[in-house]
Amino acid sequence: MSTETQAMDAATLSRYDDLGKLVLRLALGLMLLLHGIAKLVGGIGFVTGALQKMGLPEAIGYLVYVGEVIAPLFVVFGLWTRLGALIIAGNMIVAVLLVHTAQFFALNATGGWELELQGMFFFAAVALVLLGAGRYSIGGRAGRWN
Repeated sequence: MSTETQAMDAATLSRYDDLGKLVLRLALGLMLLLHGIAKLVGGIGFVTGALQKMGLPEAIGYLVYVGEVIAPLFVVFGLWTRLGALIIAGNMIVAVLLVHTAQFFALNATGGWELELQGMFFFAAVALVLLGAGRYSIGGRAGRWN
């Protein structure tokens, strides 16, 4: 294989990698953003209630807007993607600790993990922390947090 062919193959692979990152960013960001929009519309009373039961200040509950609205927007647009994804991963850990600990080792009626959704959000976010946004983003490939 010639050097020119190898360079073209590397460029094609790079485009596919960047498209894959775009798909991952959009899937994670948009699906989690829907949860954030629901909380904007319906409120976060259940979050603040869960915090209160654990003896924590209710005000911490407002951070759910950072984890489910602001961070997903960062991820979708590809601006500070790694930071947004890191916030999402942390948000998922807090969500599991607050309201899903009883389901951690449970399976649902069809044999799936009870925490599939939270797990997919978490691991997709971790993947984006490691991969970054790619070229199809506002921030482009440059930048430590992108």
